[in-house]
Amino acid sequence: MSTIDLDYLRTWIGKSRIDEDVILTRHARLMAATVDYAAEKICDGESLPPLWHWTCFLEGVPASELGNDGHPARGGFMPPVQLPNRMWAGGRVAFISPVIIGSTVRKESSILKVDYKQGRSGDLVFVTVLHEVKSQLGELLIREEQDIVYKGSTPTKQVADVPVILPSSQFTKTYTPTSTMLFRYSALTFNGHRIHYDVDYCRTNEGYQNLVIHGPLNATMLAGFAEEICGTKLSTFSYQGLFPAILGDSITLHAAIQERLITLCATLENGTVCMKAEAGL
Repeated sequence: MSTIDLDYLRTWIGKSRIDEDVILTRHARLMAATVDYAAEKICDGESLPPLWHWTCFLEGVPASELGNDGHPARGGFMPPVQLPNRMWAGGRVAFISPVIIGSTVRKESSILKVDYKQGRSGDLVFVTVLHEVKSQLGELLIREEQDIVYKGSTPTKQVADVPVILPSSQFTKTYTPTSTMLFRYSALTFNGHRIHYDVDYCRTNEGYQNLVIHGPLNATMLAGFAEEICGTKLSTFSYQGLFPAILGDSITLHAAIQERLITLCATLENGTVCMKAEAGL
């Protein structure tokens, strides 16, 4: 803990920024092709599927301003946490009104909190970011909290301690990510994190055996699966990454519906839960 100045990092709380974007039909159709979604449902005036707004408001900083991991260098909007590895750990999303394809939208972001925890692998710093997506008229469409975790460069274990499978799965669906799928999703989200495309970096710098499947991609697949099985739009979606999914793994999506709540998880071939989630109707 001695190398982490939590008081200094917490001076970033309240820091904010605003961005604007157009929900482009072409971009949404590229996303549809990436996740095998019916392209005929993507047209101006239709609602954007859940979590596809992550392909909008893309930040592109010059190469000279990138860190070794491919992310923007520390500081700026996000606090300069001096731990080498960072990842998107989870979040909570409220879908308040539809995001309409073809519309112009605005995103207001701010740093909500910065917390420290001592994990089994060492220091962990969690940064929670609030994003509010609004229409041109100021109507709130999506309220979202994202949890970003920073950690040390300890090697990643290849087997989870306690494999768990959702005990009462009513629905399952399996997909097998490919390197092409990871490339496309990285391109669509302008995600430069090298763990998704640079296998040498994965093995040498972050301790993974192969390319890492994006946590947000698994979350998107779970949210889409929830809408698919219930046939209606989601009102809320929360998710938490539990274990890395690695290229070569087949991912099975599990879901159980109880009244207006869908309990979900994504498991690896050996039964390890890599992500758990809940969706509200």
